[in-house]
Amino acid sequence: MIRIGAVAYAPYVVTIFEGIKRHFQSQQIDLDWVLYSNYDALVEAFVTREVDLAWNGPLAYVKIRQRLQEPCKVVAMRDIDVGFTTHFITQMDSPIQRVEDLVGKRFAFGSQGSVQAGLLAYYYLKHGGVHPERDLGQYTFHEQRPQTGQSDEAAVVALVAAGEYDAGAVSGYALKKLRAKGRFPEEKVRVFWSSPPYSHCCFTAQRELDDNLAQRITAAFASMNYADPAHKEVFDLEGCWAFVSGTPEGYDTLEAAAKEEGLI
Repeated sequence: MIRIGAVAYAPYVVTIFEGIKRHFQSQQIDLDWVLYSNYDALVEAFVTREVDLAWNGPLAYVKIRQRLQEPCKVVAMRDIDVGFTTHFITQMDSPIQRVEDLVGKRFAFGSQGSVQAGLLAYYYLKHGGVHPERDLGQYTFHEQRPQTGQSDEAAVVALVAAGEYDAGAVSGYALKKLRAKGRFPEEKVRVFWSSPPYSHCCFTAQRELDDNLAQRITAAFASMNYADPAHKEVFDLEGCWAFVSGTPEGYDTLEAAAKEEGLI
């Protein structure tokens, strides 16, 4: 039996993995799931071989890679996890055109725990020649600001649009969602810098997993179809349209950022 581990971040996680389990059984892959209270517990479970697969956040994946110091297999992702990007935004009439123009300016990050709008945004600023602590006039993370009920990245857009901050960090995924809901003020805010693409969350398999079985697992994920009502429920809860083959693109950058900030 294949055991897959995940984090119990919401009650509906049970629905997601029961749906995945039923589909895998229909593909003649015997699979069960186990939930953990946080990503560090999931990382420990994977490293100690408690589970064969893990549904990892991006930072959890690089922690596993660092702990094992050997390859592990990225067998699948959501479609939204491929080609993730971080963007820096500013007001439409702002003189800011490049990262270097942020010196002395006020900058809004997303959550401190956010890879895309926190950790990597901080890293990209530093490696673009603007060290937040030394060069910005002011910077804050979502947790350090008065809460408005908005998500961290939606709040960044609102703060920049209102001129409370000169610039901020958001992901391409967040921008797409906000635009689809008509909540991105195109007349007030523009993107002035974009990161290279990188991978986000992933289903990770143990290195020792048989290659043929790993390929069957990838194929099973990829064969889930949004048109199937049972699969649609899983995809809707995961906020995606499909599962696709995994790619390790960009994890080296995330690993470097995590090392610099003492997270691994």
